[in-house]
Amino acid sequence: MTTQSVDGLEVADLECDHLPEAVGVLARGMRDNPIHVAALGDDPEGRRRILERLFGALFDVMVAQEPIGARRDGRIVAATGVAPAGGCQPTPRQGLALAPAVLAAGPRIAGRASRWIRAWGARDPDEPHVHLGPLAVDAHLQGQGIGSSLLAEHCRRLDASGEVGYLETDKAENVAFYARQGFEIVDQAEVIGVACWFMRRPPRATGDAP
Repeated sequence: MTTQSVDGLEVADLECDHLPEAVGVLARGMRDNPIHVAALGDDPEGRRRILERLFGALFDVMVAQEPIGARRDGRIVAATGVAPAGGCQPTPRQGLALAPAVLAAGPRIAGRASRWIRAWGARDPDEPHVHLGPLAVDAHLQGQGIGSSLLAEHCRRLDASGEVGYLETDKAENVAFYARQGFEIVDQAEVIGVACWFMRRPPRATGDAP
């Protein structure tokens, strides 16, 4: 499934062979997120490496993921994970498979990251929902509307299938970004010292205004 915008940005499903490039984009784009600084430490390059490992493991292990990417001139410039209903929380077997990616960062970082991941997971809705994230535009391309195009395509799919959307964010400016596409805050909490927002989006009927 593909859409084409007027500025040459192509938004489409990501196939398996595209995931390593997408993981690099996500790690660079989310390197300085407040929750990642708090969990993964003060070294920017260290955070980027850890995120590459974590996101790589996520897509390897959580096989239900249906990631979407945005390309410009053939290169991936933004990406997002999309977990379908029932597929966002790891099974016990998947949790064991994910553990080495967390533990490899060392005991202190692994402890903080585990507390963060558990806190977010504990707030996962009971209702069936499509779980968005991670989502990022490559670091040097942010602020150009690329993320808006990617999010709009995700929401178009939610509306087409009549499904509820859900996400977490640790950036106050992202709350307004997601709200423009119909996400609403359903919870807010401090997680490992970082303010986090939890947002839900009901499906819209075709033709409803954004």
